[in-house]
Amino acid sequence: MRSPSYLKKKILINIVVGKGGGGHYATYNALCSIIERQKLPWHLNVTDIDEIADSLSERKKTANAYKLLGFSGHELYNLMLKSGWTWIWPLKMRLSQLLLRLNYDLGVRFFENYWREQQPDLVISLVTMCNKGLGESLQRVQPGTPLVTIMIDFADFPPAFWIEPKTDNYVVCGTEKAVEQARDLGVKPERIIKTSGMVIHPRFYEPICSDRRIERQRLGLDPDCPTGIVLFGGHGSKVMLEIAKRLECFQQKLQLIFLCGRNQELALALRENQGMQKRFITTFTEDIPYYMHLADFFIGKPGPGSISEALVMKLPVIVERNFATLIHERYNTDWIQQQEVGLVIPSFRNIAVAVEQFLQPENFARYRANVAAVNNRAVFEIPDILQKILATSYKTTVAEALEPRL
Repeated sequence: MRSPSYLKKKILINIVVGKGGGGHYATYNALCSIIERQKLPWHLNVTDIDEIADSLSERKKTANAYKLLGFSGHELYNLMLKSGWTWIWPLKMRLSQLLLRLNYDLGVRFFENYWREQQPDLVISLVTMCNKGLGESLQRVQPGTPLVTIMIDFADFPPAFWIEPKTDNYVVCGTEKAVEQARDLGVKPERIIKTSGMVIHPRFYEPICSDRRIERQRLGLDPDCPTGIVLFGGHGSKVMLEIAKRLECFQQKLQLIFLCGRNQELALALRENQGMQKRFITTFTEDIPYYMHLADFFIGKPGPGSISEALVMKLPVIVERNFATLIHERYNTDWIQQQEVGLVIPSFRNIAVAVEQFLQPENFARYRANVAAVNNRAVFEIPDILQKILATSYKTTVAEALEPRL
């Protein structure tokens, strides 16, 4: 049995993340930052489910078809993003779900021992496809301990992706679509929590006082030229080369900032193939708010984090949607069109025509006005949400402790 949280000086919260993509750790870092800023008496412990899976696989405890390919599951996912092979995601997702079913009982037993050692007061899941096993193992060892699934996508992709209604987990939803899905799947109303958007790092909300014109000049850019920022997550994507090539036709009428993430080869290729158009190129950086501050609009994949960061920085967006778009990110493009905060195009082969249309004064003014109306404060809402859940858990624990024994 767990030690009741009301007897502890500090609350222990486990946050479950994965290495596939950058959204899990980005959200974890955002939560760490806001909890530290608010000086809450919580100790956060990160649980990397991919590290656990790799360790079990190396010890031959689990079935792992990815070994035949020479990659772990998360390594293949990141290579897929980096290389633009997103069209294989449905196959990889189904394989991952199959492996999870085959290894389910072993995984639940592992986490029973893990939670028994950790004794968390609350668990936050930022991962997909594992929430049933996480919930079941936690309730077996520490009945009543809340598990909170914070969806880092705009919508679920059921079945068995984000939302697992039979586990009685809390589900934090950043859109009305996700709320509707949770209801339709049978999640209890009191377990569905709506935020005003996706959780992004608090630094995106901090005022930037530097002069845009001066800072653009410092980067070798024109101080007054329309500026786009091109970003495809922490691993970049080779499609950025095509975007650069196709936007060369604007020459001095447009300039671009390329954030290539950890993709050194991409950054080198962009530098080597630079034409007349001004561009600034950098690899992994935590100064994304600074670079977005210097831009007028965003070009990238429809990832929930990148879209949300751009909108908080008041940048209209241009994204692509086609057969290769990640299945769980396709709704994001619907949301962009519904909110009219940017342009969704079928292929970046059409990016030049799209930018020409996008930057027409009447169009761009409309997009900017709609972006300004979006008010995502999710990262500041989460601590209060967690405090209420902990208080509910505390009351339940006290009530159980006071029940007369038969």
